[in-house]
Amino acid sequence: MGHRVGMEVSIAVSHAVQLARAEAIAAYPITPQTHIVEHLSSLVANGELDAEFITVESEHSALSACIGTSAAGARTYTATSSQGLALMFEILFIASAMRFPIVMNVANRALSGPLNIWNDHSDIMAARDIGWIQIFVENGQEAFDHTIMAFKIAENHKVLLPTIVNLDGFILSHVVEALEILDQEAVDKFLPAYHPRYRLDPKEPVTMGAFAMPEMYTEVKMAHQVALTNAYDQIVKVWEEYAKLSGRQYQPVERYKTKGAKVLLLTMGSLSEVAEIAVDELREAGVPVGLVKLRLWRPFPFADLRAAVAGAELLIVCDRALSLGGAAGPVMAEVRSAFYPVASQPQILGYAIGLGGRDVSPQTFKEVVSQAQREAQQGPSQEFYLFGVRG
Repeated sequence: MGHRVGMEVSIAVSHAVQLARAEAIAAYPITPQTHIVEHLSSLVANGELDAEFITVESEHSALSACIGTSAAGARTYTATSSQGLALMFEILFIASAMRFPIVMNVANRALSGPLNIWNDHSDIMAARDIGWIQIFVENGQEAFDHTIMAFKIAENHKVLLPTIVNLDGFILSHVVEALEILDQEAVDKFLPAYHPRYRLDPKEPVTMGAFAMPEMYTEVKMAHQVALTNAYDQIVKVWEEYAKLSGRQYQPVERYKTKGAKVLLLTMGSLSEVAEIAVDELREAGVPVGLVKLRLWRPFPFADLRAAVAGAELLIVCDRALSLGGAAGPVMAEVRSAFYPVASQPQILGYAIGLGGRDVSPQTFKEVVSQAQREAQQGPSQEFYLFGVRG
């Protein structure tokens, strides 16, 4: 079925793309995503992956090329990070509106300025509303698994939407982990060859990306909204199928020691494992704290989140990006809206942590819990805090 090996997570992601038999790859190098596509270019050049690798002059061109190859019916992949994702911005909306099942890994990194190459989630939060399926992983094994699953999700004829798998830059992308790599036979059985529902073919002409008058635009956007919302069921089915193959079951919202917890942390990405250590230590100290990990960002898992926090009195949402000028971080705002107008809900406080690669330790989470408990007891002066500001 597979074998265990020590491997850099970026290289594991590129092997997942290889095992998925991607047919077209267009990408531009940017730290800390570069190792993924650099290795893929080597696999193609060495004849280990039968794919077209398109070298381009920018990320804008990379995604534009991906739209062309996907429209022609090829299983298509790209990857980027930070300013590269920002440069793609115009094309991100087009890829999803035209329902092209492109798969992309984003090695999450802070947006400029100031110039920063380290990890936070400001790049993907700026692209929250692009109409793509968006998933977060917390370790290398999950990055490998979800990259493979993303192709099956995106290409499902009931979905047909591009899919992003987010992995934290450097914290995940550049570390070596012990991973279980599936063999080609197992992946081929799980992920058959791609058969596009629609493609550009001179023998059977179709129109793609047509102009829409105001009389049609709203209906098209509604169809996109319905498709993305309804993708939830297919995502869960793919994850269940993969669990039978690998033994690893994933959920839209993961829970860690939430039973009996009056206080819950909510995290996304690799810091979830750091938060688990804090939860363990707080539990040993007699503090009833648990952890909720948000894996599926789009479509947002409203019902799963409400079920996961049922019975808690305080929910502490940890953002890794700011909504500048807004009242809360992007995750905090989303989570808070999920509980309105629910009659029974926990008090919700938000904290921005780990911006621009600022170190986040188990002690950081314990200090956040302590401050949030004090705020909750005395009546918070605000709902969202930028934690650890110096000076």
